[in-house]
Amino acid sequence: MPAIFDNLQAVMASAYPARAFLLKHRLRDHPLFTLSALADLARRLPAGAIEYNAGDILVDQPPDKTPQTGLSIDDTLKRIEEKNSWMAFRHVEQDDAYRAALEECLAEIAPCAAKTTGAMHKKQGFIFVSSANAVTPLHFDPEHNILIHLQGRKRIMLYQSADIVPDEYHERFHAGAAHRNLCGDTLADAQAEAYDLEPGDAVYVPVKTPHWVRTGDEPCISFSITWRSRASDAEARLRIANHYVRKFGGAPPPPGDQPARDAAAVFAQRVAARLTNPFG
Repeated sequence: MPAIFDNLQAVMASAYPARAFLLKHRLRDHPLFTLSALADLARRLPAGAIEYNAGDILVDQPPDKTPQTGLSIDDTLKRIEEKNSWMAFRHVEQDDAYRAALEECLAEIAPCAAKTTGAMHKKQGFIFVSSANAVTPLHFDPEHNILIHLQGRKRIMLYQSADIVPDEYHERFHAGAAHRNLCGDTLADAQAEAYDLEPGDAVYVPVKTPHWVRTGDEPCISFSITWRSRASDAEARLRIANHYVRKFGGAPPPPGDQPARDAAAVFAQRVAARLTNPFG
């Protein structure tokens, strides 16, 4: 069976996990990612697994003020070419067919990823369907993510997290006190990397890298394959520990400035989490 991704080992060895990179893939004509197949998937998934709203929104759209279209899930898919809409199928691994597709992709990536970030866990898949000229607002995600582009054209803009997101916000996010969507006030002074994706392209988005997306002049479909790792877990635990240090009047150093202190904080947070939730 041919590989899904081209030249994967060499590309990942040169950039993973810290830097974004492009890949080529062979999923563009996969039958699971047609609009009719996705309409069937929508009927099988729990209603809460599908998020949809208007696509003509701001890059820094407040999440609690996102406009709706008034369409049903089924009508959103049927009218994706005429009604500016954005739709996300979340945790598609709940469905056997899509879990198999996710696992097949990640099976190729896992040996390369394990060399630097350890074994994969919490493997999840997301599918995005967007009208022409739709926006996915500025946000970051706590997972490693490869966005596999399947239909249409889109541009994804990636930013250095340190340029636009203060440490305090990262900490509040992991402590459950902040949204993944971000304020765009600092974008004017931030330097971005732009990736223009066509069917057959994929882009790796590093953990917690701020990004936003705009589609081109036709509807788009993309498959996002994500995983957590030893490295992403440590980042989350360090941010939570620093949140509580700051809450009680301390001033934790930026991650990476004091590696020994970071490791101790990660260990302490892991112990605290086990004590508060011994069966979790």
